[in-house]
Amino acid sequence: MGAAHIAASAARQATWRRLLRLRWGVGAAGVLLLIVASAAVAPLIAPHDPLAVDIRHRLSPPAWMDHGTAEHLLGTDQVGRDLLARMIYGGRVSLVVGVAAVIISATIGVLLGLSAGYFGGNTDWTIMTLINVMLTFPFVLLALAVIAVLGPNLVNMIIVLGVAGWPIYARVVRAETLAIREREFVLAGRALGMGHVRLVFRQIVPNLVSTIVVIATLQVAQVIILESFLSFLGLGVQPPTPAWGNMLGEGRVYMLNSWWIATFPGLAIFVTTLVINLMGNALRDWLDPHLTL
Repeated sequence: MGAAHIAASAARQATWRRLLRLRWGVGAAGVLLLIVASAAVAPLIAPHDPLAVDIRHRLSPPAWMDHGTAEHLLGTDQVGRDLLARMIYGGRVSLVVGVAAVIISATIGVLLGLSAGYFGGNTDWTIMTLINVMLTFPFVLLALAVIAVLGPNLVNMIIVLGVAGWPIYARVVRAETLAIREREFVLAGRALGMGHVRLVFRQIVPNLVSTIVVIATLQVAQVIILESFLSFLGLGVQPPTPAWGNMLGEGRVYMLNSWWIATFPGLAIFVTTLVINLMGNALRDWLDPHLTL
């Protein structure tokens, strides 16, 4: 009786924790929707042109500080560009890079993971060796090598981040495929003469969708951080195009006297990645609570 009571109590606690995470996830999804909507309608809501230079108002503080003005709510940067406008447009860059790079990573990783898990043998060994090589290769060196050859711009950064992120998909999808390929409905499909491609995409892939969605959601946050890191180093989006990472890099020189130039882009990166991670954790609890990443 005591053991049953303890087990029931533990189950209730686990259920409450899961519901709390889901509640946090819904709230995070609302904040993320607001961020995405702001980026999508940036030309309509941005108070100024993000590239417009106004030397007369350079380094103006936020509106609530002394010498701040309502014309520039979050202040201006070192050449007088409106910080709020650049923040809104910078969100576009981060979100586009995050989603585009994840699509590339997921496409490569899922296809390779399916091939390794379904066919096994030499195919599995080759793909797993490639995964291990990718995981041991330093990301910064890969980024430097590719950008040194192709040049620093938005498209090249998406390519770098997309190519660097596929191993996690391949490993998880391979493990799931190894288990699913031995289940009755897959064996029945083989017995009915279904081809490999049809069997994989009709019988196996539908059972992997929830796992792939969870990984992709969590990886968007990671890609946004990496994009900001590369832009901070000058390897990503180049000024004057606004991106949270290069705004952070430009503002670090002025941290002592004009802290807002770097602080607000840093807060934007923090809040965006936080809400994406909260939403990803809630999706994991909802769609695939046994998944560990």
